[in-house]
Amino acid sequence: MSASIQNLKTFDPFADAIRADEQSGVQDGLIHIRIQQRSGRKTLTTVQGISDDYDKKKIVKACKKEFACNGTVVEHPEYGEVIQLQGDQRNNICQFLTKVGIAKPDQLKVHGF
Repeated sequence: MSASIQNLKTFDPFADAIRADEQSGVQDGLIHIRIQQRSGRKTLTTVQGISDDYDKKKIVKACKKEFACNGTVVEHPEYGEVIQLQGDQRNNICQFLTKVGIAKPDQLKVHGF
């Protein structure tokens, strides 16, 4: 009885967001909201595609206060600045971005399980 060992593939959560225009801050007008599994039950919500017109650090500060979670702005080599928030904040961030007027509901694309 031989057990086949399967190599775990590294999952790139940003694979489907292909930058259409290298100069623009928003790749296709969509804001991609993803969830990444950390360790155990811990998760990380990433928001990618917010235009450079907005100060992402101020958005993070408002989100941290609103959702009672920690967050940061991370420089991604391919996708520019990406907002990271602790926990599963997918629904919260969707409501927040539409309420503040940063994005319309049809511009938000939510990924995840």
